[in-house]
Amino acid sequence: MLASQHTVAAVLASGKAGETITINGWVRTKRGSKAVNFIALNDGTCFDNLQIVADVNSFDEDLLKKITTGACISVTGNLVESPGSGQSVEMQASQITVFGEADPETFPLQKKGHTLEFLREIAHLRPRTNTFGAIFRMRHHLAFAIHKFFNDRGFYYVNTPIITGSDAEGAGEMFRVSVLDAKNPPLTEDGKVNFEEDFFGSESNLTVSGQLQGEIAAMALSKVYTFGPTFRAENSNTARHLAEFWMIEPEMAFHDLEDNMNVAESFLRYCVSYILEHCKTDVEFLQKMYEPTLVERLQFVIDNPFKRITYTEAVQILEQSGQKFEFPVSWGADLQSEHERFLVEKHFKSPVIVTDYPRGIKAFYMRANDDGKTVRAMDILFPGIGEVVGGSQREERYDVLLERVNEQGIHPEDLWWYLELRKFGTAPHSGFGLGFERLMLFVTGMANIRDVILAPRTPKSAKF
Repeated sequence: MLASQHTVAAVLASGKAGETITINGWVRTKRGSKAVNFIALNDGTCFDNLQIVADVNSFDEDLLKKITTGACISVTGNLVESPGSGQSVEMQASQITVFGEADPETFPLQKKGHTLEFLREIAHLRPRTNTFGAIFRMRHHLAFAIHKFFNDRGFYYVNTPIITGSDAEGAGEMFRVSVLDAKNPPLTEDGKVNFEEDFFGSESNLTVSGQLQGEIAAMALSKVYTFGPTFRAENSNTARHLAEFWMIEPEMAFHDLEDNMNVAESFLRYCVSYILEHCKTDVEFLQKMYEPTLVERLQFVIDNPFKRITYTEAVQILEQSGQKFEFPVSWGADLQSEHERFLVEKHFKSPVIVTDYPRGIKAFYMRANDDGKTVRAMDILFPGIGEVVGGSQREERYDVLLERVNEQGIHPEDLWWYLELRKFGTAPHSGFGLGFERLMLFVTGMANIRDVILAPRTPKSAKF
């Protein structure tokens, strides 16, 4: 039996000496003398290492030579009180098995101080570093917090399709899913690709959002949420864009825009509080190494009520601020990150929710206001990153929605099922979307979105 009943996290947390156990992990460092070796062992369950003390005379010399940085080993021994500082217990090894060696000449993580850019080139190994061990543990805890928040509040988790025939945003930047011969596809009489002969019988793509299908479930189960992968074929190589990323999208029947804002604010506060409570050591490490104000920034979200203003009010504040912006501010133009951060960090000094955007810059499914100019949209702005959540009250009126669909040049037949939801038992409803990696950037303090996901998918890059 290879599976150990113990983890480094559990052993260090209990601090209980006098027990003989077996523990598995990867060697972080090995140092020592002719008499004794000190091995720092980590199994990924926590930031700290368990110190293994190996009496050189008790082990074969060739075995000890195989224990190098990166090697995977199993150790059986007695836990004793540690005379050194930094840990309450250490292990006196009585038996060591080497599962896998790591050649010191070729293992790329032998030395410390590698740049994040270098580690992206060896993304298959970077989870073994302190930085990415912390990030991926925090990613787990954040995902768990998301599921727990919604479950505890009566939401149902639904799995919306990854392959879809609809474009939720109308942007057209989607990855096509097809089995047709790329060099010689079947054509229609007018020379277009005949997707009727494709696997699904129509043009299909990877989803950009689960929202529209989430609304189907909300019209039956009242409160639902999706949490799954989404895809954008946007040729962007910025530190804020991925081609494959994860989205959290709740949809709630019988919720208006105010209800929507209340849920979103509570949700974000809960997630940030959960990270501070359950990832203290990892957060402190990332603060020390990457973002000196990380804890302060997280606490900022918890301590300050979210300020709610309309888009029109936001534009007035920005125009009267005296601040010089790279992008001009005018009513009808979308707010840029610099505008959003000014509102949060300098003007209100609190998270901000901006509502009632111009209809011309928002999606077709957002409920139209009576003024004929704005829609019941809302964006939540955070320090450091700007927009973190985008949502709206959805347009539940069939005639108005149909008008918006036609207005934006979308073929109504492509969304017949979505429109039909408004014909049979329609109800007021709302929802929002949150990019999981965007929230990960905020809670970790990392600067590049490629560093908060296991295998970043970007233009010209789809390794392993």
